[in-house]
Amino acid sequence: MAGEIAAEPFRIAVADEVLADLKTRLAHTRWPSEPEGAGWRYGANLGYMQAFARHWLERYDWRSHEATLNRFPQYRAKIGGGRIHFICEPGSGPHPPPLLITHGWPGSVYEFYELIEPLAHPERFGGRIEDAFTVIAPSLPGYGFSDRPDRPINPRDIARTWHELMTRVLGHPRYVAQAGDWGSVVTSWLALQQPQAVKAIHLNMLALRPHLDATTPPLDEAEQAWIATTKKRLAAEGGYQQIQGTKPQSLAYGLTDSPIGLAAWIVEKFHGWPGASADQPPPFDMDRLITNIMLYWINGINAPNWMYWSVRHEGGIALPPGVRVEVPTGFAFFPHDLFPIPPARFVARAYHVVHRRDFDRGGHFAAMENGPVLIEEMRQFFRAFRD
Repeated sequence: MAGEIAAEPFRIAVADEVLADLKTRLAHTRWPSEPEGAGWRYGANLGYMQAFARHWLERYDWRSHEATLNRFPQYRAKIGGGRIHFICEPGSGPHPPPLLITHGWPGSVYEFYELIEPLAHPERFGGRIEDAFTVIAPSLPGYGFSDRPDRPINPRDIARTWHELMTRVLGHPRYVAQAGDWGSVVTSWLALQQPQAVKAIHLNMLALRPHLDATTPPLDEAEQAWIATTKKRLAAEGGYQQIQGTKPQSLAYGLTDSPIGLAAWIVEKFHGWPGASADQPPPFDMDRLITNIMLYWINGINAPNWMYWSVRHEGGIALPPGVRVEVPTGFAFFPHDLFPIPPARFVARAYHVVHRRDFDRGGHFAAMENGPVLIEEMRQFFRAFRD
């Protein structure tokens, strides 16, 4: 398989001086004050973040996690003006179909590390070899070990890059795709732009919004209630969109200079978006959270925030009039996601929905929270689209 990939093999090897500088910064963190009895009501909890810093400084072993990250074959391919980092794990059996999986913000390809092997080699985990995929997991431009773009780019642009990755670099004229967060937006545009190549998509977030005007059927009561609930939810959890969509450069100085500043900005999302209460810590192991954060710290946080500016100023979420995603689409919705579970009628305005499951637990980070559930969802849904 490696000989067929038009890309350079890549292995993560962070310089010792980068890790030494990180430890120095952690050891000299300047801590803020906090209102009495704050919990997580005002953002990242002070006591938790102080324990997080101690764990990162004294117990976290990057080299161990670096070895984990290097378990799967990795490459970097020159596409357009920069190099895209991606994992490509060839699947078991004679003809495993290619499955493109895409992360979002504030996640990374690390979200998928416990999914890749079961998806590529189900027979190792008590599954059927007939359900195997060749798994391709790229890092969005500017994330992890993908080069940053020269300017903010749009999900539509990334969709074109992904198609070139799948076809020119990997030689897959037909493929399926799964995603959440920004990945679901990119994947939706990929299906719109390349319906002859994308056989089906599966999303765990409603990405694109239908065009609504006087010529479209009016919203029913369930749709109106969902929009009102969504606005209320975003009023409480969506401040990051306002900041990153308007003045990301100002925010970037603090996130680039302070590892705990960066961690607090990201960890707070791993608390609220799975639906933890104000008195609970994030429902994730600290090592897992730190490893994800490291993929932002090592090469810089700034570029990943630019997409919010691009979408705000150039569009990329709203569909044009009379357009919807016609590629067969499956959805898995989780109750504590950033957006509430949407009514079927609203989703059908934007997508050709052929499969949907609403779950009673879980939130935004489906691959990390509900990995086995998401694996089984993909296996079941994509069986109808295997050659």
